[in-house]
Amino acid sequence: MAMTAKRRRALVEESILRLGEVDFASLAREFSVSEMTIRRDVDALEVRGIVRRVTGGVIALARKVAEPPFQARVAEASEEKGHIAEAVVAMLSAGETVVLDSGSTVLAVARAIRGRGLGLTVITPSVLAAVELGDEPDTTVILTGGTLRPGDLSLVGHDAADTFKRYNADTFVMGVAGVHPDRGFSDYHRGESAVKDAAMQASDRVIVAIDRSKLGRSTLVNIAPTTSVDVIVCDAAENDATVRKIRQLGVTVTCVPGGAMRPAQATDDTLVKEPSS
Repeated sequence: MAMTAKRRRALVEESILRLGEVDFASLAREFSVSEMTIRRDVDALEVRGIVRRVTGGVIALARKVAEPPFQARVAEASEEKGHIAEAVVAMLSAGETVVLDSGSTVLAVARAIRGRGLGLTVITPSVLAAVELGDEPDTTVILTGGTLRPGDLSLVGHDAADTFKRYNADTFVMGVAGVHPDRGFSDYHRGESAVKDAAMQASDRVIVAIDRSKLGRSTLVNIAPTTSVDVIVCDAAENDATVRKIRQLGVTVTCVPGGAMRPAQATDDTLVKEPSS
């Protein structure tokens, strides 16, 4: 007996959530239907806020509060994050005071700064970013205080946020878990969101560095409106629907080249859970 549309759609949803990102052609082959049929299934899931269509495929959006392990995030889309990092570093000027956020994409920015001779002063709540730049010539690294968060080794809490009351920065390079045109920027962890907010207030310019899986996503903790930043650097296509909507709000979005659909990585992180504070 042929599979019903309702059953197929449920299985398509399960497959997308399991893989995280997949192209239409692969789904069409998996379920022995046309790409047009898969696109209709995806449209129905997108209306429910479960997925987001991207050029040639679809990305899962169902994770609201379950943050993937840090090492998994570092490994995911590492080449794309490298391209994003290069574009961000090209926007920095010699002698700037730069705040580097925690997170895997901003860690790639820290690595891209090495060897550039920019003579930066770097303020960061990320132990990993501090270690990355600690022996870089002509670079001054200021590590915030705070409570060490396991996994990504970031410093959070009031002590971390209060650090930014003592400094004025030129640029804040921020990482986020999601950006939605209407709902703004969001993250998984309350302690980190407070640090991001304080760093934004202390900085003249805010650059958000994200891979395209964060576009259209809204996670647990709100950080700031979409219009509160100056530039978003990502690896999405120029014609991405979310990119167009954000640009219509007056925010500059820089799309780095090489944003082809990457192979999806299987994950079992689909359970919703509250992160520890």
